[in-house]
Amino acid sequence: MDLETHAFLTRLRGIYAIVNEGPADPIALTRAILRGGARIVQYRAKTGIVAEHAHAMRRATREAGALFILNDEWDAVERFDADGAHIGPDDAARDRLGAIRGALRGRVLGISCGTPEEALVAQTFGADYIGVGSVFATASKNDAGAPIGTDGLRRVAAAAPLPVCAIGGITAENIAQVRACGVAMAAAISAIAGAPDPQRATARLVAAWLQ
Repeated sequence: MDLETHAFLTRLRGIYAIVNEGPADPIALTRAILRGGARIVQYRAKTGIVAEHAHAMRRATREAGALFILNDEWDAVERFDADGAHIGPDDAARDRLGAIRGALRGRVLGISCGTPEEALVAQTFGADYIGVGSVFATASKNDAGAPIGTDGLRRVAAAAPLPVCAIGGITAENIAQVRACGVAMAAAISAIAGAPDPQRATARLVAAWLQ
């Protein structure tokens, strides 16, 4: 592991904010998230990256000392100088993960997992962290599947010695249950983007995580 990669990995902790492309302005939302204290931002553009948005989000995260992760678009990481990519359960064939890991050398690779077996596969292919869920019911991801609950989260997290980002239905009200599972990160989408004041919502999540 080189020093740059090690520096990234030490920052894989806390609130992991996921910003969707549209309908809300992703740039404004990213800035609000950063003002609220989150230091990991993932850009999720299912219909394609908007270059202007990605470049602006990269500038904002860099100025704040935050990680900038692309969802799915691992081959665009260098173009937008992202810190890494997150690969979902159906976004890359298992036999491509080795090539993706090689292409992202020196940058972060996250892989979604819903079972202990998937966590072991992610570890085998050199994932730096795993996204585990859906922990609770969520309407933010159509492919989230049935909730696994905190017991399921613990089982998957225990399968591989990797930092875990819990995802799915996480709010300020239930984040303490997630934190108690010993995971490194908690992802939030609608708890931030759907709030009247995203900056305040982020700050509330950050504070709840640190309690």
